[in-house]
Amino acid sequence: MILHDDVESVVLDIEGTTSATGFVLDVLYPYSRSAFGALLTQRATEPEVRRAVGRIRDLIGEPDADAARIEAVLGSWLDEDRKVTPLKSLQGIVWAEGFAAGELVSHFYDDVVPALRRWRAAGVRLHVYSSGSVAAQRAWFGHTPEGDLLSLIEGMFDTENPGPKQEADSYRAITRAVGTSAGRTLFLSDRTAELNAARSAGWLTTGLRREGEPYALEDDGGHPSVSTFTEITVVNPAGGSAA
Repeated sequence: MILHDDVESVVLDIEGTTSATGFVLDVLYPYSRSAFGALLTQRATEPEVRRAVGRIRDLIGEPDADAARIEAVLGSWLDEDRKVTPLKSLQGIVWAEGFAAGELVSHFYDDVVPALRRWRAAGVRLHVYSSGSVAAQRAWFGHTPEGDLLSLIEGMFDTENPGPKQEADSYRAITRAVGTSAGRTLFLSDRTAELNAARSAGWLTTGLRREGEPYALEDDGGHPSVSTFTEITVVNPAGGSAA
């Protein structure tokens, strides 16, 4: 068991932490891959699509890349599981629509939602920081097997705002945005490099080492680590303990 006895905010990673990476790779990635062609050809003038395509052209150094070339690049990034912001932006569009249409339902490990409800009831503020876009995060928490969980989450952040998850400045930016002191903010993630960045920004940290996840055997870097949320107890001085 891990006890954090002075916590006002918990910031959550998603893949490998609250939810199975396999679900993202095996369900969401194929869904977005199948939708990119139509998105890039039929909706190219939409501001968010146009902005993402422009960023992709900049990243690959091909200012005149057409829709077919952009789709091929997106496919290669999916194959490599690249955490590239314009890819995540476009995925967020198609995933949000898939969730809204009832074609997708998100996945959470069984220990997660009860813990989030306990922590929230104890007055702990909950936030999400994921490489997936905020649109994708909202769809994820809004369409779960247990219904709409958005009321549990106070704020969401992605790699566009505040920035990359392996840079300490991103966590400092979140601290400024949420208004909770760094020393009373707990970050939960399965990636040691992300935990290192959060720790460098003064945050509390705990690593998730779930069996079967890609980073389950990664060196913990000196961070406390658990295999489920039930092993974490947080105490909010204003609201009490939430095991």
